[in-house]
Amino acid sequence: MNLTKLYLSVFLFVVLFSSCANANNKVTEAIEEAVQNEFLTVNSLSEFKKYIDKDHVKIKLAPGNYQIDDAKKIRFIEITGNNSHFDLTGARFMVDTKLFGRKDLEKSDDGNAMYCAIEISGNNTTFEGLYIETYGDASGLQSKNKIFNVVGENIVLKNVEVRTAGSNPWGYGYLYGLGGGDVRKMNGIRVGYPAKNVTLTGCKVHMRAMGHAIFLQGAENTLIEDCHVDGLLRTTDAILAETSGYGFDRDFYAQKPRHPHKKGYVEGTVIGLDGKILPGEIVSLSEDGIRLYPEYNGHQTKNTTVKDCSVFQMRRGVCVGLNTSGDKVINCEVRDCVTTGFNVGNEDVIINCSANAKYGEAFGVPYTNAKNASVDINILDSRNGMANNMLAKINGTGHQIVIKTSNNDFIPEDMVIKLSVWEGYGNYNPKATMHATNIKLENETTAKVLKFSGTENLEVESKGEVVDVNSENE
Repeated sequence: MNLTKLYLSVFLFVVLFSSCANANNKVTEAIEEAVQNEFLTVNSLSEFKKYIDKDHVKIKLAPGNYQIDDAKKIRFIEITGNNSHFDLTGARFMVDTKLFGRKDLEKSDDGNAMYCAIEISGNNTTFEGLYIETYGDASGLQSKNKIFNVVGENIVLKNVEVRTAGSNPWGYGYLYGLGGGDVRKMNGIRVGYPAKNVTLTGCKVHMRAMGHAIFLQGAENTLIEDCHVDGLLRTTDAILAETSGYGFDRDFYAQKPRHPHKKGYVEGTVIGLDGKILPGEIVSLSEDGIRLYPEYNGHQTKNTTVKDCSVFQMRRGVCVGLNTSGDKVINCEVRDCVTTGFNVGNEDVIINCSANAKYGEAFGVPYTNAKNASVDINILDSRNGMANNMLAKINGTGHQIVIKTSNNDFIPEDMVIKLSVWEGYGNYNPKATMHATNIKLENETTAKVLKFSGTENLEVESKGEVVDVNSENE
């Protein structure tokens, strides 16, 4: 009996000890977790830079204004640390555009000579909260200048705000070229190879320079959500009224179009057949709001989702059509873009999106080789615009398209939906035959539908009149 009591006492002691040990372990783990969740606050840019190549750090830069007017490399700040979190909420970076013209800066190891203010190449990293802008009128050495260059894996760029300045020639948009020559851009945010699983969320880009706001090159599995882009527009009447400057010095002749068979048209703006800038037109002073390039150095851009974003007053609003892998655009709004609101291509899916057509078509599927796109577009108020009467443009094969509006008064009477046309953006292959085949179109607006030669097997339900047109020129 005494031996049994002894065994029982030992058992109870072991249980009690184990419970205490487990409790202590849990406390230790909680303390470690709390320490891991603590941000270390630094109060200067020099202190901040001490951590940007470190792994497993959580760094907060104290709110304030920070000047970036010197650098060692063409990527002025390089975030290379892995599994780290950088919170710059309340911080404001002012970047001198002269840095983009410094020939003495060290090149980067990847062999790419593009200049940028901040590059994020570390993996599993969050960077958030920064307001960053360029100042000065220096235009840099190249057309590839940008604010952010995101090339790591599992990166979250969150709640950053970008304002660009410093491009040449500023004030004329694409009328004097898209790159090369003396054109110098200042782009916003690039996500490029070898980037994978990058999320841009809550970001804002204010384009006050020639260039793209947000663009992808060879990135995979990118999510762009709750982001906003805005630019500026200018009438050609305002350009032609100049009495000095870049355009005046060239007698207001635009640069020749890249595609000679598209004479009289430059990226959404009509010019004279002799290249002269015409009155009564309008240009975007920047390029695209959200733009996908199909690849970068042989690496395809894949699996992109653009969700809950807005783009105002850019050349193209959301441009996924140049990519061929099929991308998703969900709940996005585009207003007052000059070339097209939504540029749609092969296998793209556009869900519950909206756009107006004040200065360019609300959306277009311009490519004859595009197949099986799905488009659901709500037309916003398109009155009081200029230089456009095309509501939508449709080429290609096998698309399912729904066009609707909450108010038919939003659509001027002369606006039409066109199938199988060269007109407008795209169609740069002079050997292409315009066609729109096996299209299912549900037009819930009163806009006319014009079927040009090459339109076959169109299944259409339309409130607006459906008209057969023998030639695009009629």
